[in-house]
Amino acid sequence: MPTDPTLENDARQRAAAARALHWERSRNMTLLLLALWLATGFGTVFFARELARFEIFGWPLSFYMAAQGASLISLAIIGFYAWRMRQLDREARAAIGDEPR
Repeated sequence: MPTDPTLENDARQRAAAARALHWERSRNMTLLLLALWLATGFGTVFFARELARFEIFGWPLSFYMAAQGASLISLAIIGFYAWRMRQLDREARAAIGDEPR
């Protein structure tokens, strides 16, 4: 049975728009998370003297961030990235009309 070329073209355009939106959202999220990672990794070293004024559980904040905080924030970034990318992928698949694999 022949298909209507205008419907196929419209479906291709919707799929291309959904892919472009997915790429834009994932790129923006990645840039935001990289900036957060840079701020916690570099910021704790650069501002160590200022952070030493604050204490958490009796330890200076600069020591806490260098020893554990930056690592925990990195793990949280990775977890958030995986969770959010799964959501974005599902939304993109639904917009394109693909079945989940």
